[in-house]
Amino acid sequence: MESKNYLDDLSEIKDLMSRSSRFLSLSGLSGILAGLYALIGAGIAYVYLLPAEGESLRTHSTSFSLLVALLLGIAFLSIVTAIGLSYRKAKKNGENIWDATTTRLLINFAVPLLTGGIYILIKIQSDHFGLTGALMLIFYGLALVNASKYTLGQVRYLGYIEIVLGLFCAAFPGHGFWFWTLGFGVMHILYGGLMYQKERQG
Repeated sequence: MESKNYLDDLSEIKDLMSRSSRFLSLSGLSGILAGLYALIGAGIAYVYLLPAEGESLRTHSTSFSLLVALLLGIAFLSIVTAIGLSYRKAKKNGENIWDATTTRLLINFAVPLLTGGIYILIKIQSDHFGLTGALMLIFYGLALVNASKYTLGQVRYLGYIEIVLGLFCAAFPGHGFWFWTLGFGVMHILYGGLMYQKERQG
């Protein structure tokens, strides 16, 4: 009996330590919705904004400006959705969404992501945007891996997948749109679905 109580105490201490050092309010549903936003955006871009076969996208064209606006809109919706659903989950579990762990999570996520974003903008200004899709996937994957130690461990594996897709994207130029759609759309939905199922079971 004492042995069982001892094991229960250890389990409780381990759980408390995990909660104090990791942001556990990340919602799987936010991953699903982010993937849906990406797929809808990809559909809009494919039908209305991407150049026809044999043509190239010009940096200062209206289509290019609209494409950038579309990407920013997808990112904004994904971020707002993640914050909103994480807040709802934290409130439901009686947890504080903003603390030192959240700050560390955001810093570790933002540094690789902002670095990649600035680098991509520099390349675009030089009219070198052929590897934009690959760079977005790679730096996003690095951001996920870097931030995973402060949140759900499964985020690391999504990061690895994004990095690998980014490398394949770089190795097969001309197919960046499809790798981007796979990474930001399909993978987010699959990852979010798995996490959401675990949340419902737990």
